[in-house]
Amino acid sequence: MNTQTPSNSLDVYSVLSQTQRLRVSDGKIKPVLDGCLNNSQLLVLIWSQLGDFDNLEYAWWLQKEQVKLEAKGITVRAIGIGDRNSGIKFCEYTGFPQECLFVDAQAQIHQKLGLYQGLNINFPLLSTSQNAWLNLMLMCAGIGSPGTLKEVFRGYKGDKKAPQLIGNEEVVRDTPLPAIKGSFFQLAGGKGFQRPFELATLRLRNMTEVLSNWNTYVPNSAYLTQRGGTFLFDSQGKLVYEHRDRGILGFAKNMSNPLSFLLNS
Repeated sequence: MNTQTPSNSLDVYSVLSQTQRLRVSDGKIKPVLDGCLNNSQLLVLIWSQLGDFDNLEYAWWLQKEQVKLEAKGITVRAIGIGDRNSGIKFCEYTGFPQECLFVDAQAQIHQKLGLYQGLNINFPLLSTSQNAWLNLMLMCAGIGSPGTLKEVFRGYKGDKKAPQLIGNEEVVRDTPLPAIKGSFFQLAGGKGFQRPFELATLRLRNMTEVLSNWNTYVPNSAYLTQRGGTFLFDSQGKLVYEHRDRGILGFAKNMSNPLSFLLNS
């Protein structure tokens, strides 16, 4: 496995094993590692705002590869910024299991793990929320967010290193555009790989979902720029892989296949 060593001496597993947060499935405060099996690998995802497009995309990949993850015996837990309503809406849309998702309203676990807070320029005349929005817009333009613009363009131009994302008979709905059948992308670029505009179309669907339900997904905009991280542990709780997000659309080391660190191991 391609292993990234931790960026500091922090015992991430110890921190997570002592962390309790609100569980989306029942609204109870529970240990985030409650029910995790000791004989399997444990994948812990620290997500940013649940309305962040990165997380919807990450959950899409988990759903796409669910059978393979189950075959490998990988247990998944996630903590996202938001409240229970955010979590319920997120799970309804993405299919991510409610019992595996916890919420942290003030990004405390992100701070404890030293995850990147994002661009944090203070504009004195603006409110906390307005500051967060302006910093987010600057990050979307690539400022303080390395790789973001490159990743945006990849969604439009296609990627022959990435798998095909939309089946030829699949129909993409719920975007501002007319319903698009997967065979359209075959005509535009071929098959068997990520075709031009294919990923951009899925991202547009996610954007439409979030903006249509913004107040539910993002009850507090103060943490809009906060980034997340991915942590994989073996059955003994040893950290064997981590990825700390450094920018928007940078939730994986290999964005062409974000779960390759799991599936190719």
